[in-house]
Amino acid sequence: MALTRSFRETVVKRARTDAAFRAALVEEAAQNILNGDVEIALIQLRDVVNATMGFDALATATGVAKSSLMRMLGPNGNPRAGNLSRILQAIGTSTGVQILVHAETVEKPEAA
Repeated sequence: MALTRSFRETVVKRARTDAAFRAALVEEAAQNILNGDVEIALIQLRDVVNATMGFDALATATGVAKSSLMRMLGPNGNPRAGNLSRILQAIGTSTGVQILVHAETVEKPEAA
């Protein structure tokens, strides 16, 4: 039996209507950036942008050209930290999601 709606369409629809889901998407993308999984984070950020504010509004909010933003969040994207910060800030403002960082200490393994 064929699927009637693609996974991406389902994510977009839910992101548009469910604030908690939107927040979870942004949180996961930010966490992936911090974990070094930037390639995955860029895909997630692109999905969030497409589901919420769109690239025209993102360009206006960040002061970065739409085509540059699309390249940055594309499959071969390699945005600078400053651009990622501006993108996350704009998404947060547009979606009503506040991104907070929480750090914890962990025990170091003892040297042998």
